Amino acid sequence: MTASPFLDLPGAVAASGADEGVAAHYGNPIIEQRMLAGGPGAPAGSGASVVVDLSNRGVISVSGPDRLSWLDSVTSQSIRELAPGASAETLLLSANGRIEHAIRVVDDGETAWLLVDAAETAPLEEWLQRMRFMLRVEIADRSAEFATVGWLAAGPEDDAPTALATVAEVGNGHPLTWADPWPEVVAGGVQYALVDEHPGATWFWRETLVRRAALPQLVDAVRAGELGVAGLLAAEALRIAAWRPRLSTEVDERSIPHELDWMRSAVHLSKGCYRGQETVAKVHNLGHPPRRLVLLNLDGSDAVLPAAGDEVFAAGTEDAAGHVTSVAIHHEWGPIALAVVKRQLPVDAPVVVRTADGDVAATAEEIVSPDAGATVGRVPRLPRLGARTR
Repeated sequence: MTASPFLDLPGAVAASGADEGVAAHYGNPIIEQRMLAGGPGAPAGSGASVVVDLSNRGVISVSGPDRLSWLDSVTSQSIRELAPGASAETLLLSANGRIEHAIRVVDDGETAWLLVDAAETAPLEEWLQRMRFMLRVEIADRSAEFATVGWLAAGPEDDAPTALATVAEVGNGHPLTWADPWPEVVAGGVQYALVDEHPGATWFWRETLVRRAALPQLVDAVRAGELGVAGLLAAEALRIAAWRPRLSTEVDERSIPHELDWMRSAVHLSKGCYRGQETVAKVHNLGHPPRRLVLLNLDGSDAVLPAAGDEVFAAGTEDAAGHVTSVAIHHEWGPIALAVVKRQLPVDAPVVVRTADGDVAATAEEIVSPDAGATVGRVPRLPRLGARTR
């Protein structure tokens, strides 16, 4: 895949690791983050007029009359009746319920467009090809033709920035923009975070497909001041603050959806059978996830920022309780991180993160409750957020 033209913009610094191929930032990630977030006090041209280059990510098309029923049968979300133009998120699990792929789906009535992180593209397309059998579906990796551009809307009904809308791809009369379902608990899902005001309620994240040939036009719009741009560091900081899991960062070979509160947006508990369903049902109804996602508020006084993979310890102990998965400097909160820790870690325990430059003190904010799961016989606690229906 050719280098993104966004990397030719002044100040662009390339990202590394899972986000290699796009810009980490364009000179000032904190200002870019404020621009992307919009709101009071943000720089001019903020909010939904700012885009994030995600052109290193993968795009797979699944067309044919059996596409939705087939995808429904092999993944965790109920998408059989997904309406043209509607979005969903679904997980492909292993036979024992481990997360293998996280798939963002937008359907245009003829084709289901699957948006995935870069490293997922080839193995997911290969798996889908093997599972076609005699079904009326056609699968293709379209990453060489289409690129993904991210943006953060101020509300659920906001339109894309004008410069982006001009080049946005349309499929069968429907704009190919994926709307993240994270702001609400989807129908058939469940929220494990025991909060009334979920920080993800305002995470109106969007991903729009454009032809790769149109990316230079977007870069020209940035140069002309018609469009703002923010790097991955800005988007990741806001994602972390929204408690939003991502496959490339939060998931390892042991991850199940319950541990990351992914039951909220990507799992339907009462749909038909699919691979891994037994584990999903058993943990939710009878057991507890062995690990849980937390938000770490990090002590920034020594200017030491942990890295993904750094171990987390309960203060005063030498047995690792978990590890950091994502780290960022938030424009209002300072250094924050997501971490996956053992269920047994006390909710109010002070923790430290062991880094190459010394220990960093932190407080852990509960996302997934240690009591999550084991719902049989329990009166359900419903969040105040509404359920998305489709």
